[in-house]
Amino acid sequence: MFNIEEELKKLPKKPGVYLMKDKNDNIIYVGKAINLKNRVSSYFRKTDKTSRILKMVSLIDHFEYIVVDNEAEALILECNLIKKNRPKFNVLLKDDKTYPYIKIDIKSEYPNVVITRKIVNDGSKYFGPYANPGAAKEMLNFIKQKYKIRQCRNFKYTDRACLNYHIKRCFAPCMGYISREEYMKQIDEIIDLLEGKTNKILKDLDNQMKEAASKQEYEKAAYIRDRKLAIERASSVQKVSNISDNNIDVIGLARSEREVCIEIFFVRGSKMIGREHYFFNELNDMEDREIISGFIKQYYIDNPNMPKKIMLREVLDDEVVLEEWLSTVSEQKVEIHSTKKGKKLRFVEMAENNAKVTLENKEKEKNSIMLELKDVLKMEKFPRKIETYDISNISGEFMVAAMCVMQDGVIKKNLSRRFKIKTVLTQDDPRCMEEVITRRLARSIENENSTGFGNLPDAIFADGGITQIRAIRRAIDKYNVDIKIFGMVKNDKHQTRALIDEQRNEIKISEDLMLLITRFQDTVHNTAISYHRKLREKSMMKSELDDINGIGKVKKQNLMKKFGSVEKIRQANIEELVSVKGINEDLAKEIKKSLK
Repeated sequence: MFNIEEELKKLPKKPGVYLMKDKNDNIIYVGKAINLKNRVSSYFRKTDKTSRILKMVSLIDHFEYIVVDNEAEALILECNLIKKNRPKFNVLLKDDKTYPYIKIDIKSEYPNVVITRKIVNDGSKYFGPYANPGAAKEMLNFIKQKYKIRQCRNFKYTDRACLNYHIKRCFAPCMGYISREEYMKQIDEIIDLLEGKTNKILKDLDNQMKEAASKQEYEKAAYIRDRKLAIERASSVQKVSNISDNNIDVIGLARSEREVCIEIFFVRGSKMIGREHYFFNELNDMEDREIISGFIKQYYIDNPNMPKKIMLREVLDDEVVLEEWLSTVSEQKVEIHSTKKGKKLRFVEMAENNAKVTLENKEKEKNSIMLELKDVLKMEKFPRKIETYDISNISGEFMVAAMCVMQDGVIKKNLSRRFKIKTVLTQDDPRCMEEVITRRLARSIENENSTGFGNLPDAIFADGGITQIRAIRRAIDKYNVDIKIFGMVKNDKHQTRALIDEQRNEIKISEDLMLLITRFQDTVHNTAISYHRKLREKSMMKSELDDINGIGKVKKQNLMKKFGSVEKIRQANIEELVSVKGINEDLAKEIKKSLK
């Protein structure tokens, strides 16, 4: 048994990373320390602690630690462990959105320019993220119109140029009509454009235009002139930052009662070329510098567009080691600059003000949704907590249910729960629903110390019509509690059509609220389906492979690694089975016989 007091005595006075774990061996916090003994012991001393730390310490069952040579190594290891395990008490970059980037595959013989939402360490250059997908598409269209680069997905030499060449939208490198050197001049110019270096581009284009005119290459000169004018127009609408430094990120932070927002401005070539924001919950007892430090570790660990300078208001405790780590990752010197006065401070304040406005707008959207919900559901108070349920099975097999929660107008995926149906033995969705609601209510009503489900909901949305509503009502009536029930009904295309009440009355709602309810319904449906699929696949593997004499855990893993599924193992011949490590001919024949 792990004895915390005894283990604290064994801690070394060396730098390293510590992992706090709960009774289920889940990592709930990852931290770094210059002195492991002092840092880890501090959590268990009787000193003033924030509510967040008190809650974390109450859940610690045991801890582990990894000793490293210096603080920089500890930082790198901490970042990787947080990214991999996503502990609930660390500052986590919870971002459901995947923002678009513009990608240039510079390793290709003739690179093209595309939009992607996935960053891969493949040597390509990535520009972004673009908060507005339309802005990324607009920039890509501008590039395609003003630069005659290839637009085909895969480059290969051909014996006939495509339509883009004939309408003067491509130089047809596939036909050898342009050398790679000339083609790459265009790509270099596009890279400068995306990096905001428009002054350099315009100067180069001016020289090229004069040279072409002097050689009486008037068509080429006109092409260059049009490109120059387009770039001048594009750059004129960019916001000038009034900061002489190139390639910087500006970070601002703002707080509300429930959330923290971090806003980043991207400044390239003395122009602000974009911005982004991120939200964090339940961090109100953390200091700004601690939140920003945690954010920087996660945001820049895989970011291909590392700035040369990061500007912010706070002085970070681990600023020096963060700079060292960022410089190592990006292979260039990166500075973290806490600004106190002048134009740079005003730009940080601008980022902070934008973060504040973003939070305020989000709060307004929430309040608007909550107010509409209260009105359309005819409730006396705001429905702060709404739960929805869905049943999933195939012909009565592997029957499961899922629960999802909407808290203050926000879908909380971390509060989702899954159920195995226990009392219903045949396909009967209403009876399954009644069982699940009964079990859920019992957890909160009969066991007051239960933390699995929290408070009772103000309303329950059924993924279905009046039959499901009546099943939920039967469960609620067992406990005589006041919970409103509504159904989420779909049209023939399986899209959410409306809400209905217990009297089958359809409830008219706005498009924004309909979109939110649709996401709510889709979330619970996907949760139920994924759980059902997981149980079914687990059962298939267990029933068909584990019952074969001579097949243990390792051989089963080798078979699945080789073939990918039980069905493909069934289709394999003796020779293919024998090629798997640990499978001899006799065992291969036994597998074929058992899976026949």
